[in-house]
Amino acid sequence: MRNIDLHKLADEARFNRFHGLVLFWCALIIIFDGYDLAVAGIALPSIMKEMGVSPTNAGFMVSSALFGMMFGAIFLGTIADRIGRRRAIVICIALFSMFTAAAGLTHEPVSFSVMRFLAGLGIGGVMPNVVAQMTEYSPRRIRSTMVTLMFSGYAVGGMLAALLGKGLMEAYGWSSVFLAAGLPVLLIPAILKSMPESIPFLMKANRQAELQRIASRLDPAYRPAAGDSFALPREDKAVSAPIGRLFQEGRGFSTVMFWIAFFMCLFMVYALSSWLTKLMASAGYSLGSALTFVLVLNFGAMIGAVGGGWLADRFHIKYVLVGMYALAAVSITLLGYRVPTELLFLLVGLAGASTIGTQIVTYAYVGQFYPMAVRATGIGWASGVGRSGAILAPIVIGSLVGLALPLQQNFMAIAVPAVIAAIAVALIRHGRSAGGQAADAPVANRGGDTRRGDGKRRTQPA
Repeated sequence: MRNIDLHKLADEARFNRFHGLVLFWCALIIIFDGYDLAVAGIALPSIMKEMGVSPTNAGFMVSSALFGMMFGAIFLGTIADRIGRRRAIVICIALFSMFTAAAGLTHEPVSFSVMRFLAGLGIGGVMPNVVAQMTEYSPRRIRSTMVTLMFSGYAVGGMLAALLGKGLMEAYGWSSVFLAAGLPVLLIPAILKSMPESIPFLMKANRQAELQRIASRLDPAYRPAAGDSFALPREDKAVSAPIGRLFQEGRGFSTVMFWIAFFMCLFMVYALSSWLTKLMASAGYSLGSALTFVLVLNFGAMIGAVGGGWLADRFHIKYVLVGMYALAAVSITLLGYRVPTELLFLLVGLAGASTIGTQIVTYAYVGQFYPMAVRATGIGWASGVGRSGAILAPIVIGSLVGLALPLQQNFMAIAVPAVIAAIAVALIRHGRSAGGQAADAPVANRGGDTRRGDGKRRTQPA
């Protein structure tokens, strides 16, 4: 009889086709998610013109989706630890696909806002689940890179929205870019068939055949045998995944710091996503040029996410994030000043790298901070609480735009949260993370022997 430590198996696995499959599905889902999120900002000037709404009311319309994302991240992130992550992901895809398409059929602000709120439930709910899924199945030595590579699909979705948006809106009107968002629902059967389920959920349900299949795909050298049993470190076992566990074992202070960082970073992300086109248009650029800035912003986000993940796997992820937030404060502030066009494009790219890209690396950090059994819950609550910053951003910046303040003041208002986020991340107690504790705490498995949580980990300094 053999006892297989699945956590250790996943940690020490070499990248193979199975990891590539998980990465493919998670990245594709994030691309769709990024498209659905960016499409409102891309179409905002056209929607405002057709529906005759003021900048402040337009901010509320955009925030309706973000309000839904807050509830979606908390509820669908937490419930995934109970109903299974694969099922929760499919529910999210159905929500954001169908209701974003439905928003394209509306003709007045209230019904548009309701549809976007319902779509937001799925947009917000899918993020913590795919981050938890990718974190769970990635080899430890490339975990940050895998998560950020997957999440770079978010920027690809934003670029896709900008590219399609220009052509579709010119030919068919703003509603066409929303209707196109309904297509991902067609992929649900394939996702249910080929995406693996969460390991703690399978162990809780005692689905041995699936666990054996996953073990053999993580490690092709493993050959299933009738007497095999599977174990996880004590802190990774799925019991009831209570929210209270986010505040136990010395993690409470760091949990609050993560929430502050998420709030501030999401404020910056959605301020830029929602109002960059409008701000650049008001600065004298044509709509076509303003949409180009959205492309550059998302291209920068992709570079920032992948580059940040690469750095985080080689240096301390906490200090990589502090540096990225500092870059955000500088680059966003400089966007408010008249500079040569080439430098302006560089600043927009750096802003994308250090806001959207930084948010993606922050997701990777919080995914590694919590034990496997409450990972989706931890990510969901950080994302959900942070969504209040995302909700406020379009409204606050919309109000500033309505006041016709100088361009510099608008961008300074977007930059200040970067400083606060840098301080919050610097205060996180890394030694209380799941990896930091597991390195020091021996864990007894069901086979009777005692071993470290992974056998290779070293505690990183706080």
